Amino acid sequence: MNDAGLTVRGLRVSFGGSRGMFGRGGRPAVAAVAGVDLDVAAGEIVAVVGESGSGKTTVARCVVGLVTPDDGTLSYDDVPLGSTRSRPPAIQRAIQMVFQDPRSSLNPRMTAGAIVREAWQAHPAAAPSGDQDAAVRNLLAEVGLDASVAGRRPSALSGGQCQRVSIARALALRPRLLVCDEAVSALDVSVQAQILRLLSDVRRDHGLSMLFISHDLGVVRQIADRVVVMRSGEVVEQAPAEDLFTRPTHPYTRALLDAALDLEGAAS
Repeated sequence: MNDAGLTVRGLRVSFGGSRGMFGRGGRPAVAAVAGVDLDVAAGEIVAVVGESGSGKTTVARCVVGLVTPDDGTLSYDDVPLGSTRSRPPAIQRAIQMVFQDPRSSLNPRMTAGAIVREAWQAHPAAAPSGDQDAAVRNLLAEVGLDASVAGRRPSALSGGQCQRVSIARALALRPRLLVCDEAVSALDVSVQAQILRLLSDVRRDHGLSMLFISHDLGVVRQIADRVVVMRSGEVVEQAPAEDLFTRPTHPYTRALLDAALDLEGAAS
């Protein structure tokens, strides 16, 4: 493989479907992803955009091993990617996910510090050799949180603070690819901008790659190096971000951009 850390080829996923009585009738399966190819190179941020139901989140969940594809291949650094449990520990650590809802992705009974330390309990090879409490404080500081947050539970934190804790938990395992599934969509606009700046800083400081899933083209334009546009489970266009936003080639991409401009105009 070349320097593309993540390679996805011919990815297909279907959901639902059932057999009727005596093998007749029933419901056909619905194709959520229909032959997707994409790459994420080292240090690159690739955004996958599309309307709800386009298949973009299903692609992300396949990459992290939460969904098993019907067909196609996924690999990272030449290592085939199966389900999460079948992956070597080093690959499990290398690919981490930041979810859409920061509150529901954190254990409400645990403090922020315990949530970060739990990552090291699951993957001792990534645990710091020294004082773990100090390492937790350093990670929280890196994502813009005061050390006092370590002793607070998610219910005592804002949505933006919860998402910062989620990012700190991911960074605790020293990943090389972050999969961000609508990671700012549940946040206020001002907080979205802060988290996007944080993710850009994290990419720079750690040399990370990112697969960034979003329906918001305004958000994507702020962070992505390259954009993949999905519609009805298929990739209809992919290009460097600046090219896609200034010279889109597919009618669906142009329609998405026009709709985004209309929304910006209405908001102003």
